[in-house]
Amino acid sequence: MQLAKILLLTALLGMATSGYGQKVALVLSGGGAKGIAHVGVLKALEENNIPVDYLVGTSMGGIVAGCYAAGYPADEIEKIMTSPEFMKWVNGDLEKGYNYFYSKEEPNAAFLSIKLSLDSTFNASLTSSIASDLSLNYALAETFAQPSANAGYNFDSLFVPVRIVAADIFTQNEVVLNSGSLSHALRTTLSVPFFYKPIRLDGKYLFDGGIYNNFPVDVAIKEFDPDVIIGVNVSSKIFNDYPFEKDDRLLDKSLLYMLLDKSNPDLIPGSGVYIEPDLRGYTSFDFGKAQNLIDSGYVWAMNHMDEIKAKVARSSSCDSVAEKRNKFQAKNKPLKFDTIHFHGFNSKQRKYISRIFNFHKNEPLYIEDIKTGYYRLVSEKFFRTIYPDISFNAETESYQLEIYGRPRNNFNVEIGGTIATRNISQIYLGMEYYYFDNYLLKNSINFYTGSFYKSAQLRSRLDLSALNQFYIEPELTYNSWDYIDSDDILIKERAPTLLVRTDRKYGINLGFPVGSHFKGVINSAWVNNTDRFANTSSFTSADTLDRLDLNGLRAGIYISRNSLNRKQYANEGKAFKLSLDYFNMEERYKPGSTSAIEATQKQGHQWFRAKATVEQYFKTGNHSTGYFLESVFSNQPFFSNYYASLINAPALEPLQDSRTLLLQNFRAHNYLTVGLRSVYSIRPNLNFRIEGYAFKALESITTANESRSGYDDFIDSIYFTGTAALTLHSPIGPINLSMNYYDDAETKFGVLLHVGFLLFHDKSMD
Repeated sequence: MQLAKILLLTALLGMATSGYGQKVALVLSGGGAKGIAHVGVLKALEENNIPVDYLVGTSMGGIVAGCYAAGYPADEIEKIMTSPEFMKWVNGDLEKGYNYFYSKEEPNAAFLSIKLSLDSTFNASLTSSIASDLSLNYALAETFAQPSANAGYNFDSLFVPVRIVAADIFTQNEVVLNSGSLSHALRTTLSVPFFYKPIRLDGKYLFDGGIYNNFPVDVAIKEFDPDVIIGVNVSSKIFNDYPFEKDDRLLDKSLLYMLLDKSNPDLIPGSGVYIEPDLRGYTSFDFGKAQNLIDSGYVWAMNHMDEIKAKVARSSSCDSVAEKRNKFQAKNKPLKFDTIHFHGFNSKQRKYISRIFNFHKNEPLYIEDIKTGYYRLVSEKFFRTIYPDISFNAETESYQLEIYGRPRNNFNVEIGGTIATRNISQIYLGMEYYYFDNYLLKNSINFYTGSFYKSAQLRSRLDLSALNQFYIEPELTYNSWDYIDSDDILIKERAPTLLVRTDRKYGINLGFPVGSHFKGVINSAWVNNTDRFANTSSFTSADTLDRLDLNGLRAGIYISRNSLNRKQYANEGKAFKLSLDYFNMEERYKPGSTSAIEATQKQGHQWFRAKATVEQYFKTGNHSTGYFLESVFSNQPFFSNYYASLINAPALEPLQDSRTLLLQNFRAHNYLTVGLRSVYSIRPNLNFRIEGYAFKALESITTANESRSGYDDFIDSIYFTGTAALTLHSPIGPINLSMNYYDDAETKFGVLLHVGFLLFHDKSMD
């Protein structure tokens, strides 16, 4: 009898303590964007008082696990992953307010950039990744700096113990991370080959853990030996049948499907719970559907809640979890920095970067200083391979910024061009070479070649980080424009423009930042231009062209900014440029057979010109409304004859083909312009746009006696131009079909289809 009582008491004690001693591990699979559904599962578990004692995750599951382990509740993780900032991290876009214009390059016709690392022995290696990790790297470093330090860089001491799974592809082994920088660990498990660049951890390059273990249930058993495992798998097969009609479009993503869409649900023991949300219709790239994915995860977790509660006898109230979380977060140290550590840089390079951060010994930096300095640095594309992290020094009670120098792309080849229905097609080739010491030197050369336009440009930009940054840039630019050979294939009636222009500019630029979003440039150049033209369209083989040579000095200053989202056919952002220029030119005019002037003429000219241009878009949903304003004021004199004065006058060139036409009604020494734009996004990469502009010359250039120029006393005329266009933004640049209207006697209407960026260098007098 006594023995029976003892046995009964033992059984009751076992039943009473089984719930309290029961440990629950949550395993979150990889799956790209589909891993966001894990947040919904966490929400359901929290609401139903289901405890989570351990976490194991890989790839996107690792990110969610890391966030929860770091003390972020499910609803806060949901806010992060449904925010516009999260999409910027994923897409590699810079955060609003941190897009520094100082280092932004002038747009060109390139659609392909091949980045190479060229060493001192001239061995080249190709470095490639599909996505930019600039914003993601910084976001991880800042988000997890305090929790990592709080836990003493021991993952068992986080709010919830966690294991992150990565992969060593050289030894073909999984790597289970249990200590160190949490942001480092999470970044490794996101390193899908060829998508994000890998980072080194303990001297090794580590990749996405899903390569070898996308559903790490075995890791949870080995590391924690839990009583109950709740396994959430979001990486089941995308296609049960072969996608015959989609296979071509999906081919470039085949590697990611191979890595992220596999797992083995049989690993869950009988005591555990297996949850597989129904995510049919979603892919590993649907980060923009975060809220739907979270809702799906929540619904499927609730569908399994009875099973979960049946196997998890223990409960943990929301209040007790919040109290524990608050105690953990209360130990976070303020983000104050006392030093910057460099890895992979020499002493001169470290000095250059320190100046970018405006760091001085014995003067602390705060998180906004660090963030500002980081984005200033990576705004120059040479530094876009660096990797940041934040560590804590217990002795000084301060944080340290760690900057790791990954292999840098010091040689870049750009390829581009345009195919058009007018004879303005062209090929573009550009090359850049960087050298980094206590300064950054970028040497670049590029070429355009086509029937209408030919150009060569050589630049050498020397960036110095002293005096809040500035650069010195010598440049040489050659342009040749053959308007005679720019026929319209679709409209044959247009009268030919008998004009060939060649301009050469040998100059130097001194550039400096003006705040975060503006750049100032002081420039000076020697200009050598040649214009050959006829004064009439009735030209025979026996006639000769006039020749106008302009040689002299130009100098000026301008302030500009550009946050437009595309280099052509934008629908978001703003651009602004205000310039003041001085010209001291010598004109040499040799008349041809169509000129009323007989003698060769030579004279000097001096003038000033002020020009202001601003454009901006306001986006609401799928529609953008924009405006364009431009004004020019100058005391530019007339040249030897009317046509010479006209072609060298400032011009309004708002449409894609404006620079390929000589429009007499849109040229003047002084003018005002206002324009409106409306862009409808049929799809994210397919737009329909309508633009209209009104041009008002304050003084119209007209023909005086013997072909000489003068101003028209009657200047009430306002001229209009506009376009209606359908634009597809493709990997090889825009594919644009437009119907253009010009209020011009020679060129009223034009239809243009072009593939690729239709862009040119500035003329020497622009």
